[in-house]
Amino acid sequence: MLIQLITQHPEAIAPVLRNTPAWVGGLLAALLVLGFSQVRDRQVGLTRMSLTPIGMTVFSVWGTVAAFGNSPLFAQALAVWLAAAVVAAALILPRRANASYDPATRMYTLPGSLVPLALILGIFSVKYVVGVDLAMAPRLMQDTQYALTAAALYGAFTGIFIGRAARLWRLALAAPSASVLA
Repeated sequence: MLIQLITQHPEAIAPVLRNTPAWVGGLLAALLVLGFSQVRDRQVGLTRMSLTPIGMTVFSVWGTVAAFGNSPLFAQALAVWLAAAVVAAALILPRRANASYDPATRMYTLPGSLVPLALILGIFSVKYVVGVDLAMAPRLMQDTQYALTAAALYGAFTGIFIGRAARLWRLALAAPSASVLA
């Protein structure tokens, strides 16, 4: 609905943005900082590497529950979210991680990538568009195609995050322990 409105009436962008709560801009800024921090090569530990996929999974689940928690389609939306996440993760997981893990320091060396930024913006965009759509047309909460499409998008973005993280977790599990090396 929002996308259709803006493509047909670009002048509608200003009122939509004016009616967007200020905290949404702050959240977007924080997510942009997080995404851009992953554009450069870096070294991180397991906990820090895991925080973004876990946080974005929570954000994705929150988006699904907030949008469709009161809908008769909630169970279906959650099932589609889960299925999309599993399929996306399964498609990503077999690929080799483009990173390395040092068991002595318990640190990953990660190449910079725009992929996390794109995934973060993808989840944020779905959350924003769905939020605006439901504010403008609450009946969409009960539209099967709309609810399941939104849930599938949330799930797919989450699955890609989880699949990428699982590849890195697999590196740590496959590495010889630091005590064996000492």
